[in-house]
Amino acid sequence: MAHRNGVHLIDNQYSNRALKTAVIGGGAAGCFCAVQLKRNRPEAEVCVFESGPSTMHKLSLTGGGRCNFTNSFERVSSLEEVYPRGFRQMKRLLAAFDHRDTGKWFSLLGIGSVVESDSRVFPSCMDARKVVRSIQKEMSRLGVSVECGHRVESISPAPQGGWTVDSEHFDNVVVTTGGGLLKALGSLEIATVKPVPSLFTLKLDCAAIKELMGVIAPDATVSIQGTAFKSRGALLITDWGISGPATLRLSSYAARFLAEKNYICNLAINWVSSNQQEIQDRCRKLKSSCPRKMLSTTCLQGLPDRLWKFILKERCGLRDDLRWAEIGDKGINRLSSILTSDSYPVCGRAAFKEEFVTAGGISLDAVDIRSLECKKYPGLYFAGEVLDIDAVTGGFNLQAAWSTAYCVAAAISD
Repeated sequence: MAHRNGVHLIDNQYSNRALKTAVIGGGAAGCFCAVQLKRNRPEAEVCVFESGPSTMHKLSLTGGGRCNFTNSFERVSSLEEVYPRGFRQMKRLLAAFDHRDTGKWFSLLGIGSVVESDSRVFPSCMDARKVVRSIQKEMSRLGVSVECGHRVESISPAPQGGWTVDSEHFDNVVVTTGGGLLKALGSLEIATVKPVPSLFTLKLDCAAIKELMGVIAPDATVSIQGTAFKSRGALLITDWGISGPATLRLSSYAARFLAEKNYICNLAINWVSSNQQEIQDRCRKLKSSCPRKMLSTTCLQGLPDRLWKFILKERCGLRDDLRWAEIGDKGINRLSSILTSDSYPVCGRAAFKEEFVTAGGISLDAVDIRSLECKKYPGLYFAGEVLDIDAVTGGFNLQAAWSTAYCVAAAISD
């Protein structure tokens, strides 16, 4: 029995009646699961319940509106690098449905894919709304029922077997959305992990650095002082603090720590991702080879001009007209220290555009990782953001949505 590359192949042993499944949440995982379940079992009845006015609203915003729907994983040496929570489970899930399968799945909808230099994968149309419309069209073609504007209030085991969802009976229930819905599951006493934000930018309590809004340090390393949390990548300075890949990755790694600290901590920025000795050696070499050059016109390590001058004047207290011949060991030590370990107080967090990812949800100990069925309640499945699986930015969270949804659909179809 095949479980890869699109249609799930079933031995010709359908049940005597149509399988009836409720999918709670019309996001990426919910709609994917509904489509895959109908492909696997055309006779099944599948109904998607979505509290909002339309399905897949967040998907239409991903990737800056271009829909970064997966990653090539070419730069991933360990899944723990990109899945801070749930990497062991994702290894098993990706064995069943990975990024290559995702590309084939979308190609069945007429959507090609493009791999960018940073390994992010986008649809060739570069239009998230077209991706959403294509999935919606496939749901309609397959006969998936969709009830938008329906917030599910109760999910409970039915006395006659199966499940009752707001007074309607179903054989199976697939929960794909968290938040308030976890309250509807409260009476079932399923183990959960408290959800906290896991992709966000950081607010800095430093007015001077905010003057550099829009400046990008191309290769910085950010870390939380007193911890092992660290991330490297491009760093964007904003009008509230810092953003960019390095910041977002750090926020994912340290999601629970930062929540516990109420997003108050001290941040260290290595602007050049080099050690202090390397920078000192570089400075001494410049002092020897270019003594008459001014520091302000000699940016190190490809730093933007505005950022370099800010570091020299505001952080190191060095004159704009200072020449390399005039800088002493004390100045070199100060400059190398700031470049490699500049410290700023963090005073809060800000959302990452309009996208929102959480760490937490249904505990992975509460589900059978092969099927994502609740161990305590047969017929109740979980996929997507409701699970305690989350990733750094770059298409990994959507891949988790596709992989978990695929495995649930395959398990119900068996």
